[in-house]
Amino acid sequence: MKVLIHPTYFPSIAHFVAMAKAETLVFEISDNYQKQTYRNRATIYGANGRLDLNIPVHYTQKNRQLYKDVNISNIDNWQDLHLKSLESAYSASPFFEFYIDDLKPLFEVEANNIMDFNFKCLEFIFECLQLPFEYETTQRFQKKPINTLDARPLANSRKEIDQNFTPYAQVFDDKHGFLQNLSILDLLFNEGPNTTIYLESQKLHL
Repeated sequence: MKVLIHPTYFPSIAHFVAMAKAETLVFEISDNYQKQTYRNRATIYGANGRLDLNIPVHYTQKNRQLYKDVNISNIDNWQDLHLKSLESAYSASPFFEFYIDDLKPLFEVEANNIMDFNFKCLEFIFECLQLPFEYETTQRFQKKPINTLDARPLANSRKEIDQNFTPYAQVFDDKHGFLQNLSILDLLFNEGPNTTIYLESQKLHL
């Protein structure tokens, strides 16, 4: 099955369920950038519940830009903030120490382009899962792709699709219960090597 999907910032579990089911993985790189999506946002499980990590970007609604042309705003030290948030949220998780040393370099070298940075984050996750990072990219935008599972709506944070994934142990679930469809980092830090098995066992709703 061919799956078309957006490269997003440490994608949601639903994104990775879709990618795990793909025989051919195609990333959409020919679309216009849209605000309030997971292109520059990842949601993790903090001490107070859901916590959005947002990457600031240079973008105005007046002048449409292609997603691949949007640059990151590094005026505020967002990388340091995101890393500290991840450490605060997951330092007590079973597999945090196993992955954190390889994760840190992503937040220690200044990132400039949002799509390029997202691809680096994806590559990191695929390496953690010991999966080959093999994919194609779009040459032009197609509103209705043929013979393809269109998973691009998963990037829309304003129209979240209920997934009903199987619960797994989370660091703060004694306080707030199980939180669905967070960033893949939540699953990785809590499940470690079992992450791939979990992804392959889940059903995706689009």
